[in-house]
Amino acid sequence: MGMKQKLDTLKKKYEGTKMQTTFSALHTFLYTPNETTSSGSHIRVVDDLKRTMNMVVLAMVPVLIFGIFNTGYQHYLALGEIQRASSGFFSPEFWSWNNFSIGAMAVLPLVIVSYVVGLGIEFIFATINKHEVEEGYLVTGMLVPLIVPVDIPIWMLIVAVAFGVVIGKEVFGGTGMNILNPALTIRAFLFFAYPTWMSGDKVWVLGARAMEGQPDAISGETILGALAQGNEMTHSVMDMFYGFIPGSVGETSTLLILCAGIFLIYTKIASWRIMLSAVIGALVMGLIFNWIATTGWIAETNSFYGLMSTTYWHHLLIGGLAFGIVYMATDPVTASQTNKGKWIYGFLIGFMAVMIRVFNPAYPEGAMLAILLMNVFAPTIDHFVIQGNIKRRMKRLKVKTN
Repeated sequence: MGMKQKLDTLKKKYEGTKMQTTFSALHTFLYTPNETTSSGSHIRVVDDLKRTMNMVVLAMVPVLIFGIFNTGYQHYLALGEIQRASSGFFSPEFWSWNNFSIGAMAVLPLVIVSYVVGLGIEFIFATINKHEVEEGYLVTGMLVPLIVPVDIPIWMLIVAVAFGVVIGKEVFGGTGMNILNPALTIRAFLFFAYPTWMSGDKVWVLGARAMEGQPDAISGETILGALAQGNEMTHSVMDMFYGFIPGSVGETSTLLILCAGIFLIYTKIASWRIMLSAVIGALVMGLIFNWIATTGWIAETNSFYGLMSTTYWHHLLIGGLAFGIVYMATDPVTASQTNKGKWIYGFLIGFMAVMIRVFNPAYPEGAMLAILLMNVFAPTIDHFVIQGNIKRRMKRLKVKTN
């Protein structure tokens, strides 16, 4: 008897018990469900929601692995024990076992805690409400450790994940019903509840001997933090593109994020319209600020000037903008559903993300706030797009009848 047959046999034993939803989640995670539809017209496909979610998680694995190496790389670089990577993406200074081992010590606990706490709450709600365990947290559980500072306390992450799953998802009805991206809801909770930990200006370093009474770590500014303070950029464009820069775990490598975006578009999981329009929106806002910076209206001593004068397309290489566009702006649940609405929705995300970066130097990362704001307005955008289509069709109908 094969493994699937054994699971089918065990599944019957759990039917009608409190463990039915838990066992069913394990069964459908490994194999497609046995149930088939009995009425209506349907399209037969080879994947289901779990497989779709798994593909998104697969697209994040390279970013996660790179983030682990980069965490260790930034650690040793801050301590002055290694030289900057100088031979391209495959630089041996970056891809070393020491970097991976140190990075794994910091990153993997975040991944484990995110999944254990989030899925644990999902299973509790499924058991209480007697419904199937929903698949949405497969993606959220991976997104969370990629968008938080690597040195965030574990207890803080536990509180934030619990808040995000319960308030951001379950109170709206679970997967497919939430109006806000759950991962960004978790990050927003952390930002407003513990702003000093989410300022984006810390580089995690393990084992650095600090003064007595101080944490056993040192910190340094990220690129966005430095620009917001009026400092000059010290990293090359290629370092920013490859991801050899400090920042949140999964947000540094624009190269890998770009590859993930192409993969998600190819598999038809993410919308290319949202991605392209968000990039256009960011570039337009960046160009506007570059023009303002050259007019002399803003003094070079002004706190706005550093990010305002940053070359417009550099905004796509620093911070979490590229990551947010590819992985979170394209969330099919919280994004616009109409084709025209996707163009408007994406453009405004990119446009507002750069605007928030410049005008909020205390927190120079606008991608999170821009996406959450547009999540709220996505239904409104679709409403006006649909109403516009209806009005145009009614006009054509009147012309034909006349």
